[in-house]
Amino acid sequence: MLPSIGIEGQEKLLKSRVLIVGLGGLGSPVAMYLAAAGVGELVLVDFDRVDITNLQRQIIHTTGSVGQLKVDSARQSLRAINPDCRIETVSSRLEGADLEREIKRADLVIDGTDNFTTRFAINDACVLHQKPLVSGAAIRMEGQVSVFTGKPDQPCYRCLYGSAAELDETCSSNGVLAPLVGIIGSVQAVEAIKLLTHSGTPLIGRLLVLDALEMEWRTLKLKKDPACKTCGQH
Repeated sequence: MLPSIGIEGQEKLLKSRVLIVGLGGLGSPVAMYLAAAGVGELVLVDFDRVDITNLQRQIIHTTGSVGQLKVDSARQSLRAINPDCRIETVSSRLEGADLEREIKRADLVIDGTDNFTTRFAINDACVLHQKPLVSGAAIRMEGQVSVFTGKPDQPCYRCLYGSAAELDETCSSNGVLAPLVGIIGSVQAVEAIKLLTHSGTPLIGRLLVLDALEMEWRTLKLKKDPACKTCGQH
């Protein structure tokens, strides 16, 4: 019923393959909304198991799934939402050639991880194979979302953060407001649907930042870094 998407857009979703790395606070709502939206194939990646402390924010998991692999818990929830969605799972760290292979096979990649090492590796593989990447992050009372195309003329994730791996902070060690990751994950899902259906104006070259404490949104323009180690002139 949405004119900007229509039947053609729904068919594009059905034919799409989306790689979701991380099934925590961000990956949970993304996976649920994409399955509900009719995405044909989801590849779920997470090596961790469900802990009771996750349930405050990782809404795809339940008390009954504590101790299970997150990919198995998530698959059960998604099948309850849309049994026709084809789901593949990877319950180990996705690195190196394996990461590149999965990104090459995907139409779009969702980054729901919480550390720069993994985020940079995902970004580098997306740039290598020119795959769109929807990146989200949230901690304490702040969150952000951006879209990176992987194209040579557009900024990539490393253009934004350089080599800032020493700034790693996680929700488990710093805390996060539970609905905040839901908001950011939902925005990631919106951007993914827009990209897959070729509708609207995605957050390409823009960083959307939310201060939940003041409930203020800001949009920052991103520029390509000519000296970027991933997509720079070298």
